Amino acid sequence: MSVGLVIVSHSEKLAAGVVELAAQMAPDVVLAAAGGMDDGGIGTSLEKVMTAMGLADTGAGAVVLTDLGSAVMTAESALEFLGSPATVLLADAPLVEGAIAAAVSAQSGASADVVCKAAETALARTNPVGEPQDAGPQDVGPQDAGTDSAVTALLTLINPMGLHARPAASLAGELGAMDVEIEINGVDGQSVMMLMTLGAAQGTELNISATGPDAQRAVDLVRSHVEAGFGEI
Repeated sequence: MSVGLVIVSHSEKLAAGVVELAAQMAPDVVLAAAGGMDDGGIGTSLEKVMTAMGLADTGAGAVVLTDLGSAVMTAESALEFLGSPATVLLADAPLVEGAIAAAVSAQSGASADVVCKAAETALARTNPVGEPQDAGPQDVGPQDAGTDSAVTALLTLINPMGLHARPAASLAGELGAMDVEIEINGVDGQSVMMLMTLGAAQGTELNISATGPDAQRAVDLVRSHVEAGFGEI
Protein backbone atom coordinates (compact mmCIF):
# COMPACT_ATOMS: atom_id res chain seq x y z
CA MET A 1 0.00 0.00 0.00
CA SER A 2 1.48 3.34 -1.04
CA VAL A 3 0.55 7.00 -0.84
CA GLY A 4 -1.70 8.02 -3.71
CA LEU A 5 -1.61 11.18 -5.80
CA VAL A 6 -4.39 13.50 -6.94
CA ILE A 7 -3.72 15.71 -9.96
CA VAL A 8 -6.02 18.75 -10.10
CA SER A 9 -5.98 20.84 -13.27
CA HIS A 10 -8.26 23.23 -15.11
CA SER A 11 -7.83 20.98 -18.13
CA GLU A 12 -9.12 17.43 -18.22
CA LYS A 13 -6.47 16.51 -20.81
CA LEU A 14 -3.64 18.09 -18.81
CA ALA A 15 -4.58 16.21 -15.64
CA ALA A 16 -4.79 12.94 -17.58
CA GLY A 17 -1.44 13.64 -19.25
CA VAL A 18 0.35 14.28 -15.96
CA VAL A 19 -1.13 11.07 -14.56
CA GLU A 20 0.05 9.18 -17.66
CA LEU A 21 3.58 10.56 -17.29
CA ALA A 22 3.84 9.96 -13.55
CA ALA A 23 2.50 6.43 -13.94
CA GLN A 24 5.56 5.56 -16.03
CA MET A 25 7.69 6.28 -12.96
CA ALA A 26 5.43 4.67 -10.39
CA PRO A 27 3.42 1.68 -11.64
CA ASP A 28 2.25 0.69 -8.15
CA VAL A 29 0.98 4.13 -7.09
CA VAL A 30 -2.68 5.11 -7.36
CA LEU A 31 -2.88 8.26 -9.48
CA ALA A 32 -6.23 10.02 -9.76
CA ALA A 33 -6.91 12.79 -12.26
CA ALA A 34 -9.37 15.57 -11.45
CA GLY A 35 -9.27 17.84 -14.47
CA GLY A 36 -11.82 20.19 -15.97
CA MET A 37 -15.43 20.92 -15.17
CA ASP A 38 -18.13 18.27 -14.88
CA ASP A 39 -19.13 18.96 -18.49
CA GLY A 40 -15.53 18.64 -19.71
CA GLY A 41 -14.98 22.37 -20.04
CA ILE A 42 -12.03 24.33 -18.67
CA GLY A 43 -12.22 24.84 -14.93
CA THR A 44 -12.26 22.78 -11.75
CA SER A 45 -14.94 20.58 -10.25
CA LEU A 46 -15.38 20.14 -6.52
CA GLU A 47 -17.11 16.81 -7.08
CA LYS A 48 -14.30 15.52 -9.30
CA VAL A 49 -11.65 16.53 -6.78
CA MET A 50 -13.48 14.93 -3.85
CA THR A 51 -13.95 11.72 -5.83
CA ALA A 52 -10.27 11.65 -6.82
CA MET A 53 -9.20 12.15 -3.21
CA GLY A 54 -11.30 9.18 -2.17
CA LEU A 55 -9.79 7.02 -4.90
CA ALA A 56 -6.19 8.01 -4.20
CA ASP A 57 -6.23 7.44 -0.45
CA THR A 58 -6.30 3.68 -0.13
CA GLY A 59 -5.09 3.71 3.47
CA ALA A 60 -1.62 5.26 3.31
CA GLY A 61 -2.82 8.77 2.56
CA ALA A 62 -2.69 10.97 -0.52
CA VAL A 63 -0.95 14.07 -1.80
CA VAL A 64 -2.78 16.60 -3.95
CA LEU A 65 -1.07 18.68 -6.65
CA THR A 66 -2.74 21.56 -8.51
CA ASP A 67 -1.99 23.78 -11.49
CA LEU A 68 -3.42 27.29 -10.93
CA GLY A 69 -4.73 29.35 -8.02
CA SER A 70 -8.41 28.51 -8.28
CA ALA A 71 -7.53 24.82 -8.43
CA VAL A 72 -5.90 25.27 -5.03
CA MET A 73 -9.11 26.80 -3.69
CA THR A 74 -11.15 23.92 -5.08
CA ALA A 75 -8.81 21.40 -3.47
CA GLU A 76 -9.00 23.24 -0.14
CA SER A 77 -12.80 23.25 -0.35
CA ALA A 78 -12.80 19.52 -1.10
CA LEU A 79 -10.65 18.88 1.96
CA GLU A 80 -13.06 20.90 4.11
CA PHE A 81 -16.05 18.93 2.83
CA LEU A 82 -14.20 15.71 3.61
CA GLY A 83 -13.53 16.85 7.16
CA SER A 84 -9.92 17.93 6.56
CA PRO A 85 -8.44 14.41 6.77
CA ALA A 86 -4.91 14.43 8.20
CA THR A 87 -3.85 11.81 5.68
CA VAL A 88 -4.56 13.97 2.60
CA LEU A 89 -1.98 16.71 2.05
CA LEU A 90 -2.07 19.63 -0.37
CA ALA A 91 1.37 20.25 -1.86
CA ASP A 92 2.67 23.68 -2.81
CA ALA A 93 4.56 22.38 -5.82
CA PRO A 94 4.95 22.65 -9.60
CA LEU A 95 2.39 20.34 -11.18
CA VAL A 96 4.48 18.25 -13.58
CA GLU A 97 7.83 18.20 -11.79
CA GLY A 98 6.15 17.81 -8.42
CA ALA A 99 3.99 14.95 -9.61
CA ILE A 100 6.96 13.05 -10.99
CA ALA A 101 9.03 13.55 -7.84
CA ALA A 102 6.08 12.62 -5.62
CA ALA A 103 5.29 9.53 -7.68
CA VAL A 104 8.86 8.26 -7.40
CA SER A 105 8.84 8.90 -3.66
CA ALA A 106 5.48 7.14 -3.22
CA GLN A 107 6.70 4.19 -5.29
CA SER A 108 9.58 3.76 -2.83
CA GLY A 109 7.07 3.41 0.03
CA ALA A 110 7.58 6.84 1.62
CA SER A 111 5.02 8.38 3.97
CA ALA A 112 2.60 11.09 2.89
CA ASP A 113 4.73 13.78 4.57
CA VAL A 114 7.84 12.63 2.70
CA VAL A 115 5.98 12.36 -0.60
CA CYS A 116 4.61 15.87 -0.14
CA LYS A 117 8.09 17.21 0.60
CA ALA A 118 9.46 15.46 -2.47
CA ALA A 119 6.90 17.31 -4.58
CA GLU A 120 7.60 20.66 -2.96
CA THR A 121 11.37 20.38 -3.34
CA ALA A 122 11.30 18.91 -6.85
CA LEU A 123 13.08 21.88 -8.37
CA ALA A 124 15.42 22.59 -5.46
CA ARG A 125 18.99 22.43 -6.66
CA THR A 126 21.88 21.11 -4.63
CA ASN A 127 25.09 23.09 -4.21
CA PRO A 128 27.66 22.85 -6.99
CA VAL A 129 30.24 20.09 -6.79
CA GLY A 130 32.50 20.82 -3.84
CA GLU A 131 36.16 20.09 -3.34
CA PRO A 132 37.20 16.68 -4.67
CA GLN A 133 37.44 13.88 -2.15
CA ASP A 134 40.91 12.65 -1.20
CA ALA A 135 39.94 9.19 -2.36
CA GLY A 136 39.49 10.39 -5.96
CA PRO A 137 37.19 8.56 -8.34
CA GLN A 138 38.26 5.07 -7.27
CA ASP A 139 35.97 2.97 -5.11
CA VAL A 140 36.46 3.12 -1.37
CA GLY A 141 35.47 -0.11 0.33
CA PRO A 142 33.49 -0.10 3.57
CA GLN A 143 36.59 -1.12 5.51
CA ASP A 144 38.29 2.11 4.42
CA ALA A 145 35.33 4.44 4.81
CA GLY A 146 35.11 6.13 8.17
CA THR A 147 32.04 7.80 9.54
CA ASP A 148 32.60 10.95 7.51
CA SER A 149 34.43 9.41 4.54
CA ALA A 150 32.75 9.22 1.17
CA VAL A 151 32.35 6.04 -0.82
CA THR A 152 33.03 7.05 -4.41
CA ALA A 153 33.01 5.61 -7.91
CA LEU A 154 33.46 6.79 -11.47
CA LEU A 155 31.11 5.05 -13.90
CA THR A 156 30.32 5.42 -17.60
CA LEU A 157 26.82 5.25 -19.05
CA ILE A 158 26.61 2.54 -21.71
CA ASN A 159 22.90 2.43 -22.55
CA PRO A 160 22.00 4.28 -25.79
CA MET A 161 19.59 6.77 -24.19
CA GLY A 162 21.65 7.49 -21.10
CA LEU A 163 20.09 8.66 -17.86
CA HIS A 164 16.65 9.56 -19.24
CA ALA A 165 13.41 9.78 -17.27
CA ARG A 166 12.71 6.11 -16.63
CA PRO A 167 16.14 5.02 -15.34
CA ALA A 168 16.44 8.28 -13.40
CA ALA A 169 13.14 7.54 -11.67
CA SER A 170 14.11 3.96 -10.91
CA LEU A 171 17.48 5.00 -9.52
CA ALA A 172 16.13 7.88 -7.43
CA GLY A 173 13.34 5.71 -6.05
CA GLU A 174 15.67 2.93 -4.90
CA LEU A 175 18.23 5.33 -3.48
CA GLY A 176 15.47 7.24 -1.72
CA ALA A 177 14.70 4.18 0.38
CA MET A 178 18.27 4.07 1.71
CA ASP A 179 19.91 5.86 4.63
CA VAL A 180 22.43 7.70 2.50
CA GLU A 181 23.39 11.08 1.13
CA ILE A 182 24.51 10.57 -2.43
CA GLU A 183 25.56 12.92 -5.21
CA ILE A 184 25.83 12.03 -8.87
CA ASN A 185 27.78 14.61 -10.84
CA GLY A 186 27.04 17.13 -8.11
CA VAL A 187 23.28 16.69 -7.83
CA ASP A 188 21.12 14.79 -5.36
CA GLY A 189 20.97 11.16 -6.48
CA GLN A 190 17.68 10.70 -4.63
CA SER A 191 15.94 13.36 -6.75
CA VAL A 192 14.60 12.23 -10.10
CA MET A 193 14.31 15.81 -11.30
CA MET A 194 17.92 16.62 -10.44
CA LEU A 195 19.15 13.48 -12.19
CA MET A 196 17.18 14.41 -15.29
CA THR A 197 18.72 17.90 -15.35
CA LEU A 198 22.13 16.30 -15.89
CA GLY A 199 21.24 15.43 -19.48
CA ALA A 200 23.64 12.50 -19.16
CA ALA A 201 23.87 10.72 -22.52
CA GLN A 202 25.60 7.50 -23.52
CA GLY A 203 29.32 7.77 -22.76
CA THR A 204 28.86 10.32 -19.97
CA GLU A 205 30.96 9.69 -16.87
CA LEU A 206 29.07 9.67 -13.57
CA ASN A 207 31.05 10.75 -10.53
CA ILE A 208 29.38 9.14 -7.53
CA SER A 209 29.96 10.22 -3.92
CA ALA A 210 27.98 8.78 -1.01
CA THR A 211 28.07 9.05 2.77
CA GLY A 212 25.99 7.47 5.50
CA PRO A 213 25.21 3.95 6.75
CA ASP A 214 24.08 2.72 3.31
CA ALA A 215 26.82 4.48 1.33
CA GLN A 216 28.52 1.36 -0.01
CA ARG A 217 25.21 -0.33 -0.79
CA ALA A 218 24.02 2.78 -2.64
CA VAL A 219 27.17 3.02 -4.77
CA ASP A 220 26.94 -0.71 -5.53
CA LEU A 221 23.32 -0.21 -6.61
CA VAL A 222 24.23 2.60 -8.99
CA ARG A 223 27.09 0.51 -10.38
CA SER A 224 24.85 -2.49 -11.01
CA HIS A 225 22.27 -0.39 -12.88
CA VAL A 226 24.86 1.45 -14.96
CA GLU A 227 26.81 -1.67 -15.89
CA ALA A 228 23.58 -3.42 -16.84
CA GLY A 229 22.64 -0.49 -19.06
CA PHE A 230 19.50 -0.02 -16.96
CA GLY A 231 18.14 -3.15 -18.64
CA GLU A 232 18.10 -1.43 -22.05
CA ILE A 233 20.92 -3.32 -23.76
